[in-house]
Amino acid sequence: MSKVSSWVGMDVHKKDIVVAMVVAGEPGVVEWKVPNTRRSIAKLATKLKRSSRGSVLCAYEAGPCGYELQRQLRAAGVACQVIAPSLIPVRPGERIKTDRRDARKLVEMLRAGLLTEVHPPTREEESLRDLCRCREDLKEDLQRARHRLSKMLLRRGHVFTAGRNWTRRHRDWLRALVLDDTIERFVFDEYLATVELLEARLSALDQKLVEISESEPYAERIGWLRCFRGIDTVIAMTILAELHDFSRFRCPRQLMAYLGLVPSEHSSGDSRRLGGLTKAGNSHVRRVLIEAAWHYRHRPAVGVGLRKRRKGQPAQMIALADRAQQRLYRRYTRLVLGRGKPSQKAVAAVARELAGFIWAALYLYPRDPQQQAISE
Repeated sequence: MSKVSSWVGMDVHKKDIVVAMVVAGEPGVVEWKVPNTRRSIAKLATKLKRSSRGSVLCAYEAGPCGYELQRQLRAAGVACQVIAPSLIPVRPGERIKTDRRDARKLVEMLRAGLLTEVHPPTREEESLRDLCRCREDLKEDLQRARHRLSKMLLRRGHVFTAGRNWTRRHRDWLRALVLDDTIERFVFDEYLATVELLEARLSALDQKLVEISESEPYAERIGWLRCFRGIDTVIAMTILAELHDFSRFRCPRQLMAYLGLVPSEHSSGDSRRLGGLTKAGNSHVRRVLIEAAWHYRHRPAVGVGLRKRRKGQPAQMIALADRAQQRLYRRYTRLVLGRGKPSQKAVAAVARELAGFIWAALYLYPRDPQQQAISE
C-alpha cells in the first residue's frame, strides 16, 4: 500500500453512513451522509478515490452492521479497517455524542494512529462462527423452555424426586403424569412439545458441526484439540470459529488477554493493585474454556472417550495434552487446597493456562518443522 494521503472516518448505521474525510495538505474536515446501500457504497468508493491525492484509508467501528461495508470497499480498491469500539480513547470531559462527532473523532484518531483494528473473518469463517453462536442461542432457549415446564409443574405440586431432571427416568415420569384440568394439560403439552422440538433442533445442529469438523480445513486442528481433556468437537469448533487465525497471537499471553482471562490492574508509583479478570475480548471462547477447565479438578487420567479421541493423533500433541493434564491439575489443587481459593477462581486460573496450551497446539506446533515431519 502506498503512502496514505486521505483518511476517512465513518459512523455506520442500518439506514445511512456519516462520512468525515481529511485530505493531507488541506485544512478542515469534509463531512457528508450517504445511504447504507450497495449502490451508494460503490459510489462512495469512487468518490473517495477521486477526491484523494494518493491512497485512502477508511475506518468504522465494529458493530451490528458487521464486515460487509469493509468487504465492499476493499473489493472496490479502498483500504478499510474495522475498529474495536472498546479500545477507542475517550476524553473524560466529553458529554455530547452525535453521529457527526463520532465520524470526526474516528478520522482524527485514524490519522494519528490511535485506533486498534480488529481481525476480520472471511465470509466462510463468519458463517461457521454464526453456526456456533446459533447453537449457543439454541442451548439457552432449551434451558429456558425446560425451566418454564419445571416451574409450571412446581406451582401445581408436581416435583420429580427420583433422580436428576431430564434423564430417561425423568422423561418417563413426565409422560406418565396425570393432570385432571384440561387447560392445565394443554399448557403442559405445549411446554413439553417446545422442549422436544428444541432438543431435536439442537441435535441437528450438533450433527452439522460434526460433519464440518470432519472436513477440510478443520479436521486436522479439531483432532489436535480433541486430545485435550474436556475438549470435544463442539468446544473445539467454537475455539476455531471464534479465533479463526492464530497467527495474530505471537505469544500465549496475547491470547489470554484477548479472551479476558488476565487480571485487571490499577498500579501507580510503587503500589500495584490487581483485580478480577478483565473479561474483555471474546466471551464465547472464554465460556467454553472455563467449561473445559472444570475437568482438570480431577486427577490426571485417560478415560475411554479421551483414548478414542486421541487415536491416530501425533504423539507430540498427545504429550502436550498430557503435560496440560498434569500441570493444570497441580494448579487447581495448589490454589484450592494450598491457598484456600474458591473453586471458581481456581478454574478461571486453569482456563487461563489452558489457553496457553491451546496456543501451543494451534500456533507453535504447526511451525515446528520437526514436529510437522513426525505428524506426517
